[in-house]
Amino acid sequence: MATIELVDVSIRDGNQSLWGATRFPTRQILQIAPVLDRVGLRAVDFTSSTHMGIAVRNHRENPWERIRRTHAAMPHTPLQFITGFRFISWELAHPDFMRLVYERLVANGISRFALLDPMHEMTNLLSSAKAIKEAGGEVVAALIYTLSEVHDDAFYAGLAQQMANCPSIDRVYIKDPSGLLTPERARTLVPALLAALDGKPLELHSHTTVGLSPRTYVLVPDLGIEVLQTACGPLSNGSSLPDVHRVVSNLRAMGHTVDVDDRLLGVVAEYFTGIALAERLPFGAPQEFDAAFLRHQLAGGTLTTTRRQLTELGLDERYDELIDEVTRVRAELGYPIMVTPFPQIVVQQALSNIIGGERYETVSDQLIRYVLGSFGRPASRIEPQVQDRILAQRRAKEIEREPGPVPPEEQRKAFRRGISDEEFLLRATMPERQVDAMLAAGPAADHYNPDLEPVKELLRALRTRPRLSRLVVEKDGFRLAVGEACEPTIGAVGRGAG
Repeated sequence: MATIELVDVSIRDGNQSLWGATRFPTRQILQIAPVLDRVGLRAVDFTSSTHMGIAVRNHRENPWERIRRTHAAMPHTPLQFITGFRFISWELAHPDFMRLVYERLVANGISRFALLDPMHEMTNLLSSAKAIKEAGGEVVAALIYTLSEVHDDAFYAGLAQQMANCPSIDRVYIKDPSGLLTPERARTLVPALLAALDGKPLELHSHTTVGLSPRTYVLVPDLGIEVLQTACGPLSNGSSLPDVHRVVSNLRAMGHTVDVDDRLLGVVAEYFTGIALAERLPFGAPQEFDAAFLRHQLAGGTLTTTRRQLTELGLDERYDELIDEVTRVRAELGYPIMVTPFPQIVVQQALSNIIGGERYETVSDQLIRYVLGSFGRPASRIEPQVQDRILAQRRAKEIEREPGPVPPEEQRKAFRRGISDEEFLLRATMPERQVDAMLAAGPAADHYNPDLEPVKELLRALRTRPRLSRLVVEKDGFRLAVGEACEPTIGAVGRGAG
């Protein structure tokens, strides 16, 4: 029997999958951080450059301060940052710029880096791993799982072999963003990867989008997986990851050891539930199997956006046609893995193809960059006729002549002298007014109580109303009356009230 460690993804990936990535201001994280630190987790999937940008834009909070304060509040549990070829902006970043990002992340409290390249461009991935290692971080490299004619066990084993040979990569994980890995496929894939990794540990991160991953999680410890990534309470299931309580219960029933504090996990789940109820946020629910998903591989958020776009265009009846075109476009483009930004690129092109005059008559800049190799090489060859049609566009010639990423020493010239590296990295990738507003807001609050949110919401609403002469609050057998025409009263109402 195996001893299994857990990585909790609630704050970053659970939030992104179910709550639009916009939740968890600093005060909500700091309130639960000391409890998370005592659960016994391998790590916490904490943030990404996208979430750092949201902290600035949506909450006017300094993401560097958030990292520092959270690390101080939970010093025994590594905080994970998921990274790739960019930082906040979707523009490809200069290698020296990314080196500075990694150095400052480590200095502020990030110790574990989940490193991925959506195209499995190994030259870029190995170079980034070296930079992270030099900065002092642990590197967990991603094998991004998908289904296609080319993504077989041998394909992934070949990538794993290159990761095994890289001294800068400490661990490897199967990243299954669409939840496509079945127990049957795991029985062949996991042994092939472990053989290629030659002793490097292997982890599994698989979403519950089509209900497969809870079954797969029960099986893989027998195959050699050492770490499973899970979510907690309302931030589990749905398009997120499996519920930690159910995973732990299942693993122990199978005879495996999971050394976590169940009581503290319950405290964390209760806290997240309180946030969901106070802020009217959705709860993840177990998903039923949907075979159509194996074909189009579009995550729930992308499907929702696609349906809304069709409705806005008055084309609801063409949904099935669009899904067929998505499948066709993905194959013609060499089977890109459907993780950001590729689902958006593929769906946009499929939509243009079915509503336009001819297929590929109109193409996006991002698709042109994809074909030009800006994101790396596809796993399979792009259909020659499609490639020729895209590169024949006038815009393709303009994009081909675009200059490469600007090194940080040149970027610094646009900003006043003396600002910190952390402030420079934000100003180089975000609108100046947003960074100014963040700095003007000052330090983030450090206390949050979900039970007080309804009261605070009431007080905020009252501030927008004209002067009131009387206020009565009634809820669940409770009555509070305050007003000029009566003495303040507070007490129980209903049966038994005197």
